[in-house]
Amino acid sequence: METDNKNLTALKVGFYSSWSLTILTLITFGFAMIAIPPSGPNCPMNCMDYPYTDLLSYFPRDYYWMYLAIFQLCAFVIFMIANHFVAPVEKKIFSSISVAFTLISATVLLSNYFLQFSVVPISVIKGQTEGIPLLTQYNGHGIFIVLEELGFTMMTIAFIFLSPIFSMKNRLEKTIHWLLVIPFGVNLLAFIYYSIQFGLDRDYRFETAAIGINWSMTLLIGILAGVFFKRKINKITSVMTG
Repeated sequence: METDNKNLTALKVGFYSSWSLTILTLITFGFAMIAIPPSGPNCPMNCMDYPYTDLLSYFPRDYYWMYLAIFQLCAFVIFMIANHFVAPVEKKIFSSISVAFTLISATVLLSNYFLQFSVVPISVIKGQTEGIPLLTQYNGHGIFIVLEELGFTMMTIAFIFLSPIFSMKNRLEKTIHWLLVIPFGVNLLAFIYYSIQFGLDRDYRFETAAIGINWSMTLLIGILAGVFFKRKINKITSVMTG
């Protein structure tokens, strides 16, 4: 009975975190879509060039999604840890590795977002602009873009190591298993494609592709994992009450 209670607690955390992750990802995705970059290859018109002195014109509109991403990443960490606790004992080695890469990804991205909205705007407001071109999100060759590429690449590795904990014995788990594998492969192909096409001058092309791929898969995985956790909860509850 004690084991069932422990499993039930982990499953409930997994259920609520999966739906929290889904909702937060959807909202964050929506705000990110309206933050059309006013620089780089996807800029429609009136583009901002180095040294990006007009960035305050786009504050805070282009930064809202980063505030939301902070909460989304926290839900992501909780979700991945919950999966580790419900993983079969013989597969916890994979879920442990997955949690490790999750923490790397979250640390990189959280630091990147917090620095971006806490340092860049106020520095420009105070006229302390030295070094800002290297830090700002509008620089396609800057630190912000590179750290996002790193963070989302680590996220794909976290996903791929989580995939083995889901069995291939039923349709739901098989679907979750393969959805967890897809981001790594697609991100790798995207990186190779943009590197061949543009070399080091890939700007933020790969970064935006990585965000779109990872968040799209996160939405699907969150929904299906929510169903997975709910079924497990119902099964244990029925045994305990029956």
